[in-house]
Amino acid sequence: MLASGMAIYAAGRVETRRADITTLPVGAIVNAANSSLLGGGGVDGAIHLAAGPGLRDECATLGGAVAGEVKMTRGHRLPARHVLHAVGPVWRGGDHGEDDLLRSCYSAAMRLAHEHGLETIAFPAISTGAFGFPIERATKIAIAEVGRALAERPGVERVTFCCFSEGDLEVYDRVASEVLGAGH
Repeated sequence: MLASGMAIYAAGRVETRRADITTLPVGAIVNAANSSLLGGGGVDGAIHLAAGPGLRDECATLGGAVAGEVKMTRGHRLPARHVLHAVGPVWRGGDHGEDDLLRSCYSAAMRLAHEHGLETIAFPAISTGAFGFPIERATKIAIAEVGRALAERPGVERVTFCCFSEGDLEVYDRVASEVLGAGH
């Protein structure tokens, strides 16, 4: 661990930290959005609140999104330049393609970041709140997919997994250490 609640992995390209994602000055933050993209509860509501009404107005022009899809907007009043709205799957027991849909959220967000020249991106734990995806399973998918994308897209220099709770951070640190190697 470096600072309180932060660890670095993958030669400095991946960090885990406990923080409020709306405060991070990165190229893009990822929003764990619902299919309307118009705001909701949890991290989605917090991002919309912090970004201001311009974010909702811009999202209203996007026509919503389906599970596994990611759409991009400006950051409006956030310190992040952009918001990548990822619609994660609702957990239905694991036999309805949930893993592939969640994997798609991470790969599509990383692809958009790369295509738009964004060097830094921060992810919440997509689908693990109200959508009920088990945190351990979701974290393994997130870490593996981001690790794969970093190998393919060297322009993305830093990925932050931003955890809201200490318990989620512990899971992310353990899985990142297993998948990406020991952190510091």
